[in-house]
Amino acid sequence: MTAGIAPILIALLSLILRVINLGSIKEFIFDEVYYVDGARDLLKYGVEVAGSKPEFIVHPPVGKWLIGAGIQLFGDTSFGWRISTAFIGSLMILLIALIAHKLFRSTALTALASALMAIDGLALVHSRTALLDNFLVFFILIATYFFITKRYWWTGIALGFAMGTKWSALYFLIAFGLIGLYRAFTHHSGRDLIKPTLTRIAQFGITPVLLYLSTWTGWLTSNRGWDRNYSSNIFTSFIYYHQQILDFHTGLTAQHSYQANPWSWLAMGRPTSFYYQTPKGCGASSCSQEILALGTPLLWWLGTVAIAVVIGLWIRSLVLRHLDPALTIIVTGIAAGYLPWFFFQQRTVFTFYAIAFEPFLILALVYSARSIMNTYAGAGQIAVATIFIVLFLNFLYFLPIFLGDVITYQAWHARMWFPSWI
Repeated sequence: MTAGIAPILIALLSLILRVINLGSIKEFIFDEVYYVDGARDLLKYGVEVAGSKPEFIVHPPVGKWLIGAGIQLFGDTSFGWRISTAFIGSLMILLIALIAHKLFRSTALTALASALMAIDGLALVHSRTALLDNFLVFFILIATYFFITKRYWWTGIALGFAMGTKWSALYFLIAFGLIGLYRAFTHHSGRDLIKPTLTRIAQFGITPVLLYLSTWTGWLTSNRGWDRNYSSNIFTSFIYYHQQILDFHTGLTAQHSYQANPWSWLAMGRPTSFYYQTPKGCGASSCSQEILALGTPLLWWLGTVAIAVVIGLWIRSLVLRHLDPALTIIVTGIAAGYLPWFFFQQRTVFTFYAIAFEPFLILALVYSARSIMNTYAGAGQIAVATIFIVLFLNFLYFLPIFLGDVITYQAWHARMWFPSWI
Protein backbone atom coordinates (compact mmCIF):
# COMPACT_ATOMS: atom_id res chain seq x y z
CA MET A 1 0.00 0.00 0.00
CA THR A 2 1.13 3.53 -0.68
CA ALA A 3 1.48 6.03 2.15
CA GLY A 4 -1.94 7.45 1.28
CA ILE A 5 -4.09 4.34 0.88
CA ALA A 6 -3.60 2.74 4.32
CA PRO A 7 -4.54 5.88 6.34
CA ILE A 8 -7.56 6.49 4.09
CA LEU A 9 -8.83 2.96 4.65
CA ILE A 10 -8.18 3.22 8.38
CA ALA A 11 -10.00 6.57 8.52
CA LEU A 12 -12.99 5.15 6.63
CA LEU A 13 -13.23 2.15 8.96
CA SER A 14 -12.92 4.51 11.91
CA LEU A 15 -15.69 6.70 10.53
CA ILE A 16 -17.97 3.66 10.49
CA LEU A 17 -17.06 2.94 14.11
CA ARG A 18 -17.70 6.56 15.03
CA VAL A 19 -21.06 6.75 13.26
CA ILE A 20 -22.60 3.36 14.10
CA ASN A 21 -25.39 3.81 16.67
CA LEU A 22 -24.16 7.38 17.14
CA GLY A 23 -27.62 8.64 18.04
CA SER A 24 -28.75 5.63 20.07
CA ILE A 25 -28.42 7.58 23.33
CA LYS A 26 -31.13 10.19 22.90
CA GLU A 27 -30.30 12.26 25.96
CA PHE A 28 -27.35 14.58 26.46
CA ILE A 29 -24.01 12.94 27.24
CA PHE A 30 -21.95 14.77 29.87
CA ASP A 31 -21.50 18.47 28.87
CA GLU A 32 -23.36 18.14 25.56
CA VAL A 33 -26.20 20.02 27.19
CA TYR A 34 -24.16 23.25 27.12
CA TYR A 35 -22.72 22.96 23.63
CA VAL A 36 -25.80 21.67 21.82
CA ASP A 37 -27.85 24.44 23.41
CA GLY A 38 -25.20 26.91 22.30
CA ALA A 39 -25.27 25.52 18.76
CA ARG A 40 -29.04 25.90 18.63
CA ASP A 41 -28.79 29.52 19.76
CA LEU A 42 -26.10 30.31 17.23
CA LEU A 43 -28.17 28.86 14.41
CA LYS A 44 -31.23 30.86 15.48
CA TYR A 45 -29.80 34.14 16.76
CA GLY A 46 -26.09 34.19 15.85
CA VAL A 47 -25.31 34.56 19.56
CA GLU A 48 -26.00 32.50 22.67
CA VAL A 49 -28.94 33.49 24.85
CA ALA A 50 -30.99 32.14 27.73
CA GLY A 51 -34.59 32.60 26.71
CA SER A 52 -34.93 36.30 25.94
CA LYS A 53 -31.87 37.30 27.97
CA PRO A 54 -28.14 37.28 27.22
CA GLU A 55 -26.27 34.19 28.44
CA PHE A 56 -22.83 34.14 30.01
CA ILE A 57 -20.74 31.74 27.90
CA VAL A 58 -17.17 30.76 28.74
CA HIS A 59 -16.02 29.19 25.45
CA PRO A 60 -15.69 30.82 22.01
CA PRO A 61 -18.21 29.82 19.32
CA VAL A 62 -16.30 27.87 16.61
CA GLY A 63 -16.87 24.39 18.03
CA LYS A 64 -20.54 25.14 18.62
CA TRP A 65 -20.91 26.39 15.06
CA LEU A 66 -19.51 23.05 13.88
CA ILE A 67 -21.99 21.19 16.07
CA GLY A 68 -24.65 23.46 14.58
CA ALA A 69 -23.56 22.44 11.08
CA GLY A 70 -24.41 18.84 11.92
CA ILE A 71 -27.78 19.90 13.32
CA GLN A 72 -28.48 21.93 10.19
CA LEU A 73 -27.66 18.99 7.91
CA PHE A 74 -29.12 16.08 9.88
CA GLY A 75 -31.69 17.67 12.16
CA ASP A 76 -31.86 18.54 15.84
CA THR A 77 -31.46 14.94 16.96
CA SER A 78 -28.86 13.06 18.96
CA PHE A 79 -27.28 11.95 15.66
CA GLY A 80 -27.28 15.51 14.35
CA TRP A 81 -25.61 16.77 17.54
CA ARG A 82 -22.69 14.35 17.21
CA ILE A 83 -22.10 13.79 13.50
CA SER A 84 -19.72 16.75 13.11
CA THR A 85 -17.37 15.53 15.82
CA ALA A 86 -17.53 11.99 14.38
CA PHE A 87 -16.51 13.27 10.96
CA ILE A 88 -13.80 15.52 12.39
CA GLY A 89 -12.47 12.61 14.47
CA SER A 90 -11.99 10.58 11.29
CA LEU A 91 -10.26 13.48 9.53
CA MET A 92 -7.85 13.68 12.46
CA ILE A 93 -6.64 10.18 11.59
CA LEU A 94 -5.71 11.45 8.13
CA LEU A 95 -4.07 14.55 9.59
CA ILE A 96 -1.81 12.60 11.93
CA ALA A 97 -0.86 10.42 8.95
CA LEU A 98 0.15 13.54 7.00
CA ILE A 99 2.19 14.78 9.94
CA ALA A 100 3.83 11.38 10.48
CA HIS A 101 4.69 11.13 6.80
CA LYS A 102 6.37 14.55 6.88
CA LEU A 103 8.31 13.67 10.03
CA PHE A 104 9.34 10.08 9.30
CA ARG A 105 9.10 9.65 5.50
CA SER A 106 8.01 6.04 5.95
CA THR A 107 4.93 4.30 4.56
CA ALA A 108 4.87 1.84 7.45
CA LEU A 109 5.22 4.50 10.12
CA THR A 110 2.59 6.69 8.46
CA ALA A 111 0.16 3.76 8.57
CA LEU A 112 1.16 3.00 12.16
CA ALA A 113 0.41 6.56 13.28
CA SER A 114 -3.08 6.50 11.77
CA ALA A 115 -3.76 3.01 13.14
CA LEU A 116 -2.71 3.96 16.67
CA MET A 117 -4.93 7.04 16.52
CA ALA A 118 -7.81 4.85 15.36
CA ILE A 119 -7.53 2.45 18.32
CA ASP A 120 -7.32 5.03 21.08
CA GLY A 121 -10.39 4.99 23.28
CA LEU A 122 -10.14 8.63 24.34
CA ALA A 123 -10.11 9.75 20.70
CA LEU A 124 -13.07 7.46 19.93
CA VAL A 125 -15.17 8.72 22.85
CA HIS A 126 -14.50 12.34 21.93
CA SER A 127 -15.46 11.52 18.34
CA ARG A 128 -18.87 10.27 19.48
CA THR A 129 -19.68 13.09 21.89
CA ALA A 130 -20.66 16.67 21.04
CA LEU A 131 -17.98 18.41 23.09
CA LEU A 132 -15.51 21.05 21.92
CA ASP A 133 -12.23 19.24 22.47
CA ASN A 134 -12.20 17.21 19.26
CA PHE A 135 -12.59 20.38 17.21
CA LEU A 136 -9.77 21.99 19.18
CA VAL A 137 -7.41 19.11 18.40
CA PHE A 138 -8.47 19.12 14.75
CA PHE A 139 -7.32 22.72 14.30
CA ILE A 140 -4.16 22.07 16.33
CA LEU A 141 -3.27 19.19 14.00
CA ILE A 142 -3.86 21.39 10.95
CA ALA A 143 -1.63 24.05 12.51
CA THR A 144 1.03 21.44 13.28
CA TYR A 145 1.07 20.20 9.69
CA PHE A 146 1.46 23.71 8.31
CA PHE A 147 4.12 24.49 10.92
CA ILE A 148 6.16 21.43 9.90
CA THR A 149 5.97 22.52 6.27
CA LYS A 150 6.91 26.08 7.35
CA ARG A 151 3.72 27.63 6.01
CA TYR A 152 3.44 29.97 8.95
CA TRP A 153 0.62 32.15 7.63
CA TRP A 154 -1.61 29.08 7.44
CA THR A 155 -0.34 27.98 10.85
CA GLY A 156 -1.56 31.28 12.31
CA ILE A 157 -4.93 30.93 10.60
CA ALA A 158 -5.44 27.40 11.96
CA LEU A 159 -4.43 28.50 15.45
CA GLY A 160 -6.86 31.41 15.24
CA PHE A 161 -9.69 28.94 14.66
CA ALA A 162 -8.31 26.72 17.43
CA MET A 163 -8.45 29.63 19.89
CA GLY A 164 -11.94 30.34 18.58
CA THR A 165 -12.83 26.87 19.86
CA LYS A 166 -11.09 26.80 23.26
CA TRP A 167 -8.61 29.18 24.84
CA SER A 168 -6.15 26.39 25.63
CA ALA A 169 -4.99 26.66 22.00
CA LEU A 170 -3.13 29.77 23.16
CA TYR A 171 -0.36 27.55 24.55
CA PHE A 172 0.24 26.06 21.10
CA LEU A 173 0.28 29.54 19.59
CA ILE A 174 2.93 30.65 22.08
CA ALA A 175 5.03 27.51 21.54
CA PHE A 176 4.92 27.62 17.74
CA GLY A 177 5.42 31.38 17.72
CA LEU A 178 8.55 31.19 19.88
CA ILE A 179 10.03 28.49 17.66
CA GLY A 180 9.19 30.55 14.58
CA LEU A 181 10.95 33.58 16.08
CA TYR A 182 13.94 31.44 17.08
CA ARG A 183 14.27 30.19 13.53
CA ALA A 184 14.16 33.77 12.23
CA PHE A 185 16.91 34.82 14.67
CA THR A 186 19.15 31.87 13.75
CA HIS A 187 18.98 32.66 10.03
CA HIS A 188 19.25 36.45 10.13
CA SER A 189 21.13 39.11 12.03
CA GLY A 190 21.40 42.88 12.25
CA ARG A 191 19.09 44.89 10.02
CA ASP A 192 18.23 41.74 8.04
CA LEU A 193 16.38 40.53 11.14
CA ILE A 194 13.75 43.30 11.05
CA LYS A 195 11.61 41.95 8.20
CA PRO A 196 11.45 38.29 9.34
CA THR A 197 10.74 39.41 12.91
CA LEU A 198 7.84 41.60 11.81
CA THR A 199 6.62 38.78 9.57
CA ARG A 200 6.60 36.31 12.47
CA ILE A 201 4.70 38.80 14.62
CA ALA A 202 2.11 39.11 11.86
CA GLN A 203 1.94 35.34 11.37
CA PHE A 204 1.72 34.30 15.03
CA GLY A 205 0.29 37.47 16.55
CA ILE A 206 -1.86 39.60 14.28
CA THR A 207 -3.28 36.85 12.05
CA PRO A 208 -4.57 34.51 14.78
CA VAL A 209 -5.95 37.45 16.79
CA LEU A 210 -7.87 38.73 13.78
CA LEU A 211 -9.19 35.22 13.07
CA TYR A 212 -10.18 34.88 16.70
CA LEU A 213 -12.03 38.20 16.61
CA SER A 214 -13.86 37.09 13.46
CA THR A 215 -15.22 34.02 15.25
CA TRP A 216 -17.13 36.39 17.58
CA THR A 217 -18.90 38.14 14.70
CA GLY A 218 -22.31 37.07 15.99
CA TRP A 219 -21.66 38.68 19.37
CA LEU A 220 -20.07 41.77 17.82
CA THR A 221 -22.99 42.43 15.46
CA SER A 222 -25.78 41.64 17.91
CA ASN A 223 -27.13 43.56 20.87
CA ARG A 224 -28.24 40.34 22.59
CA GLY A 225 -24.82 39.03 23.64
CA TRP A 226 -23.64 38.98 27.25
CA ASP A 227 -22.45 42.47 28.29
CA ARG A 228 -22.63 43.55 24.66
CA ASN A 229 -23.86 46.95 25.84
CA TYR A 230 -21.54 47.26 28.82
CA SER A 231 -19.90 50.21 27.07
CA SER A 232 -20.64 52.38 24.06
CA ASN A 233 -17.25 51.21 22.80
CA ILE A 234 -17.74 47.71 21.44
CA PHE A 235 -14.15 46.68 22.11
CA THR A 236 -14.37 47.85 25.71
CA SER A 237 -17.41 45.60 26.12
CA PHE A 238 -15.56 42.76 24.39
CA ILE A 239 -12.53 43.09 26.66
CA TYR A 240 -14.73 43.32 29.77
CA TYR A 241 -16.57 40.13 28.74
CA HIS A 242 -13.26 38.35 28.22
CA GLN A 243 -12.08 39.45 31.66
CA GLN A 244 -15.14 37.73 33.10
CA ILE A 245 -14.43 34.59 31.11
CA LEU A 246 -10.84 34.59 32.38
CA ASP A 247 -12.05 35.03 35.96
CA PHE A 248 -14.35 32.06 35.50
CA HIS A 249 -11.62 29.78 34.17
CA THR A 250 -9.03 30.73 36.77
CA GLY A 251 -11.55 30.63 39.60
CA LEU A 252 -13.20 27.30 38.76
CA THR A 253 -12.50 25.31 41.93
CA ALA A 254 -15.83 23.57 42.55
CA GLN A 255 -15.38 19.94 43.58
CA HIS A 256 -16.39 17.31 41.03
CA SER A 257 -16.49 13.55 41.52
CA TYR A 258 -14.46 12.98 38.34
CA GLN A 259 -11.90 15.76 38.62
CA ALA A 260 -8.35 14.50 38.14
CA ASN A 261 -4.96 16.03 38.82
CA PRO A 262 -2.78 16.30 35.69
CA TRP A 263 -0.23 14.03 37.35
CA SER A 264 -2.66 11.15 36.83
CA TRP A 265 -3.64 11.83 33.21
CA LEU A 266 -1.00 9.76 31.44
CA ALA A 267 -1.75 6.77 33.66
CA MET A 268 -5.51 7.29 33.17
CA GLY A 269 -5.79 7.35 36.95
CA ARG A 270 -9.26 8.91 37.06
CA PRO A 271 -10.99 8.80 33.66
CA THR A 272 -14.18 10.81 33.26
CA SER A 273 -17.46 8.95 33.10
CA PHE A 274 -19.52 10.71 30.44
CA TYR A 275 -22.59 8.50 30.83
CA TYR A 276 -23.79 5.64 33.04
CA GLN A 277 -27.13 3.87 33.23
CA THR A 278 -28.41 0.49 34.43
CA PRO A 279 -30.86 -0.53 31.68
CA LYS A 280 -32.38 -3.91 30.89
CA GLY A 281 -31.74 -6.14 27.93
CA CYS A 282 -28.30 -7.66 28.46
CA GLY A 283 -29.52 -11.17 29.30
CA ALA A 284 -28.62 -10.84 32.97
CA SER A 285 -30.35 -9.58 36.09
CA SER A 286 -28.04 -6.55 36.28
CA CYS A 287 -26.84 -4.53 33.29
CA SER A 288 -24.53 -1.56 32.78
CA GLN A 289 -24.18 1.02 30.04
CA GLU A 290 -21.29 3.43 30.32
CA ILE A 291 -19.34 5.82 28.14
CA LEU A 292 -15.98 6.22 29.84
CA ALA A 293 -13.51 8.78 28.48
CA LEU A 294 -10.63 6.36 28.92
CA GLY A 295 -7.61 6.17 26.68
CA THR A 296 -6.86 2.60 25.60
CA PRO A 297 -4.91 1.70 28.77
CA LEU A 298 -1.96 -0.23 27.35
CA LEU A 299 -1.54 2.35 24.59
CA TRP A 300 -1.37 5.23 27.07
CA TRP A 301 0.92 3.41 29.49
CA LEU A 302 3.29 2.49 26.69
CA GLY A 303 2.90 6.03 25.35
CA THR A 304 4.04 7.38 28.73
CA VAL A 305 7.28 5.43 28.37
CA ALA A 306 7.63 6.66 24.79
CA ILE A 307 7.21 10.29 25.91
CA ALA A 308 9.96 9.83 28.51
CA VAL A 309 12.24 8.34 25.84
CA VAL A 310 11.50 11.15 23.39
CA ILE A 311 12.12 13.88 25.99
CA GLY A 312 15.40 12.23 26.92
CA LEU A 313 16.50 12.08 23.29
CA TRP A 314 15.40 15.68 22.74
CA ILE A 315 17.49 16.89 25.71
CA ARG A 316 20.43 14.90 24.36
CA SER A 317 19.99 16.49 20.93
CA LEU A 318 19.98 19.94 22.57
CA VAL A 319 23.25 19.19 24.31
CA LEU A 320 24.78 17.92 21.08
CA ARG A 321 23.27 20.85 19.13
CA HIS A 322 21.81 18.49 16.57
CA LEU A 323 18.06 18.95 16.82
CA ASP A 324 15.79 16.34 15.27
CA PRO A 325 12.69 18.12 13.83
CA ALA A 326 10.48 15.16 14.78
CA LEU A 327 11.62 15.31 18.41
CA THR A 328 11.04 19.07 18.49
CA ILE A 329 7.47 18.77 17.19
CA ILE A 330 6.56 15.95 19.61
CA VAL A 331 8.04 17.66 22.66
CA THR A 332 6.43 20.99 21.69
CA GLY A 333 3.01 19.36 21.35
CA ILE A 334 3.32 17.57 24.69
CA ALA A 335 4.56 20.74 26.40
CA ALA A 336 1.81 22.97 24.96
CA GLY A 337 -1.02 20.49 25.50
CA TYR A 338 -0.05 19.08 28.88
CA LEU A 339 2.40 21.15 30.95
CA PRO A 340 0.24 24.29 31.42
CA TRP A 341 -2.33 22.33 33.41
CA PHE A 342 0.20 21.71 36.18
CA PHE A 343 0.08 25.43 36.97
CA PHE A 344 -3.65 25.20 37.81
CA GLN A 345 -3.49 22.84 40.77
CA GLN A 346 -6.53 24.41 42.44
CA ARG A 347 -8.65 24.46 39.28
CA THR A 348 -11.21 21.75 38.54
CA VAL A 349 -9.74 19.76 35.64
CA PHE A 350 -10.47 16.40 34.04
CA THR A 351 -8.52 13.61 32.39
CA PHE A 352 -10.41 14.02 29.11
CA TYR A 353 -8.51 17.29 28.57
CA ALA A 354 -5.57 15.03 27.69
CA ILE A 355 -7.02 14.66 24.19
CA ALA A 356 -5.23 17.94 23.37
CA PHE A 357 -1.82 16.21 23.41
CA GLU A 358 -2.96 12.68 22.54
CA PRO A 359 -1.76 12.95 18.90
CA PHE A 360 1.73 13.83 20.14
CA LEU A 361 1.71 10.82 22.46
CA ILE A 362 0.90 8.77 19.34
CA LEU A 363 3.82 10.38 17.50
CA ALA A 364 6.10 9.58 20.46
CA LEU A 365 5.08 5.93 20.10
CA VAL A 366 5.78 6.03 16.37
CA TYR A 367 9.18 7.64 16.96
CA SER A 368 10.03 4.88 19.46
CA ALA A 369 8.82 2.24 17.01
CA ARG A 370 11.13 3.66 14.35
CA SER A 371 14.07 3.47 16.76
CA ILE A 372 13.28 -0.17 17.55
CA MET A 373 12.96 -1.13 13.88
CA ASN A 374 16.13 0.73 12.92
CA THR A 375 18.10 -0.86 15.75
CA TYR A 376 16.88 -4.46 15.52
CA ALA A 377 15.85 -4.69 11.83
CA GLY A 378 13.60 -7.73 11.23
CA ALA A 379 13.26 -8.60 14.91
CA GLY A 380 12.30 -4.99 15.60
CA GLN A 381 9.56 -5.09 12.99
CA ILE A 382 8.16 -8.27 14.53
CA ALA A 383 8.28 -6.68 17.98
CA VAL A 384 6.44 -3.55 16.80
CA ALA A 385 3.80 -5.63 14.98
CA THR A 386 3.31 -7.80 18.07
CA ILE A 387 2.92 -4.77 20.32
CA PHE A 388 0.37 -3.25 17.95
CA ILE A 389 -1.68 -6.47 17.98
CA VAL A 390 -1.69 -6.42 21.80
CA LEU A 391 -2.80 -2.77 21.79
CA PHE A 392 -5.53 -3.55 19.26
CA LEU A 393 -6.85 -6.43 21.41
CA ASN A 394 -6.81 -4.12 24.44
CA PHE A 395 -8.86 -1.61 22.44
CA LEU A 396 -11.39 -4.29 21.45
CA TYR A 397 -11.72 -5.40 25.07
CA PHE A 398 -12.67 -1.91 26.22
CA LEU A 399 -14.74 -1.09 23.13
CA PRO A 400 -18.13 -1.64 24.86
CA ILE A 401 -17.43 1.16 27.34
CA PHE A 402 -16.14 3.43 24.58
CA LEU A 403 -19.32 2.95 22.53
CA GLY A 404 -21.79 2.89 25.40
CA ASP A 405 -22.98 -0.66 24.71
CA VAL A 406 -25.36 -2.39 27.11
CA ILE A 407 -23.40 -5.21 28.79
CA THR A 408 -23.78 -7.26 31.95
CA TYR A 409 -22.72 -5.66 35.20
CA GLN A 410 -20.16 -8.42 35.58
CA ALA A 411 -18.65 -7.64 32.17
CA TRP A 412 -18.60 -3.93 33.00
CA HIS A 413 -16.99 -4.49 36.39
CA ALA A 414 -14.32 -6.71 34.83
CA ARG A 415 -13.24 -3.68 32.79
CA MET A 416 -12.92 -1.48 35.86
CA TRP A 417 -9.28 -2.41 36.44
CA PHE A 418 -8.87 0.10 39.26
CA PRO A 419 -11.30 1.42 41.90
CA SER A 420 -10.59 4.96 40.68
CA TRP A 421 -12.18 4.06 37.32
CA ILE A 422 -15.59 3.61 38.97
